[in-house]
Amino acid sequence: MRIFKIFILTILLFSFSPYQAFADKSDDTLVIAFSREITNLDYHYGTKTEYLILGDMIDDSLFYVENENLTYAPSLASDFNVVDDVTLDVNLRQGVKFHDGSEMTSDDVVYTYNFIVTNEKNRRHKKLVSWLKSIEKTGKYSVRFNLNSPYANLFNDLYRIKIRKNGIMGTDGNWDDNAQATSLNGLGPYKVVSFDPGVEVVLERNENYFGGPKGNPAIKNLIIRSIPDMGTQQAELMSGGIHWMYNVKKDVGEAMAKTGKADYQIGPSLRIGFLVLDAGGYSGEGNPITKLDVRRAMNHAINRESIAKNLIGGPAKAIHTACNPVVFGCFQDVMKYDYNPEKAKSLLASAGYPNGFDLDLWSYRDKEAAQAMADDLGKVGIKINLRHGKLAGLNKARKERQIRAYFGTWGSSASPDTATISNIHWRDPNKGDRNLSGDPKVNELMLGAEQTLDIDERKILYAEGLKLIAEQAYWVPLWSYSEGVLSSKDINFKQDADGYPRIWNITWN
Repeated sequence: MRIFKIFILTILLFSFSPYQAFADKSDDTLVIAFSREITNLDYHYGTKTEYLILGDMIDDSLFYVENENLTYAPSLASDFNVVDDVTLDVNLRQGVKFHDGSEMTSDDVVYTYNFIVTNEKNRRHKKLVSWLKSIEKTGKYSVRFNLNSPYANLFNDLYRIKIRKNGIMGTDGNWDDNAQATSLNGLGPYKVVSFDPGVEVVLERNENYFGGPKGNPAIKNLIIRSIPDMGTQQAELMSGGIHWMYNVKKDVGEAMAKTGKADYQIGPSLRIGFLVLDAGGYSGEGNPITKLDVRRAMNHAINRESIAKNLIGGPAKAIHTACNPVVFGCFQDVMKYDYNPEKAKSLLASAGYPNGFDLDLWSYRDKEAAQAMADDLGKVGIKINLRHGKLAGLNKARKERQIRAYFGTWGSSASPDTATISNIHWRDPNKGDRNLSGDPKVNELMLGAEQTLDIDERKILYAEGLKLIAEQAYWVPLWSYSEGVLSSKDINFKQDADGYPRIWNITWN
């Protein structure tokens, strides 16, 4: 019935889509769709993956994650030197120009980082002030970063900061947070032609782009449309209104591909799914999840292999660690919990719950998978009230310490290091609300791994931390995700190993 409705909508849109004229390689214009709205062009004020994708098209950073081996490479930087554990010297490429034609120098880099540090409203502020002591100009095309302490995830943060032209955001004490919100003077391979917030962004190729690890885009014009309804996106793709869409579920993608009018790819992703359990008892008295045997029972109760194969699809696999197995530091030799409902029942009985208990399970995405987990838990006696809704509601309830268990995911977009998930989910619970374990040893180990540049030492600390998390069953690690993409037969799009869509690499067939 769902697929039938899609094709009915396809027929209607084929005749009436106002964008059909634009989606034509004859005028070198690529049209892609995002489900979530773009309301601000400035990546420093957004956290959605869509903002990062757009930011990589219109902005640039000192470093970049290469798609072949998922390592950090100089981008606006020409080279660098790790002077010691708390000092990094960076030389800049010369002749790199902003979209307005002005040359980038060290003044722009120093200005950008000082802006992020002194302006609390931007989304990069908290992370940057945690490690950056100061930045200084050492020459017209060179800067020095002075760190508060060794910081292993340094290059990822340098990738996340997009360089702004000196003075464009205002001055200290008089910052203009909207200066680049609706028009942006960036350094990226595309520049903004027009922007209708929440509707579309129109870009054109930056003919003066310096290249770097991203290379120069083959397609001249690019339109990003915000289309919240996935059925509408599918119909637009079939009618020629768009060329590319992502986050496409396996059944829909395969059905669309069978028409012969679209290509479907389902590849790996850095995103993982997990249940976070209130082992620390933050949600109040009478919490069964504070008991180890209950948490272990929940790990045994969920048939994660079946859900990964049948509902997530593609290369999605069951995981046993609190991170994605493909990223650096994600130690695998931990205590594993096989699917064993009888053992789960036995553990619940030994914990004092032979008849199970009632539990609210919060979730915000993949409702079918959430319901499948609820069904599995119900079979061992844990009667689930599935509270599926918007992420904002879950975040509010978690902040108010109302949650005993929730189904979450973490993407680590283009950030192949365990630090990107451990820093968020295993930090001191007094400094955030995501770590519900209440175990200071976990924070000590994970933070220790982040604060050393010694690779071998980092591996040891992560191994100890991940073993502790598994032994104490602080989480129920679920599965790695897949990324499904539908694309027009007119284009050539290749999924990369991390599932991050590098749109600027698309070419015409």
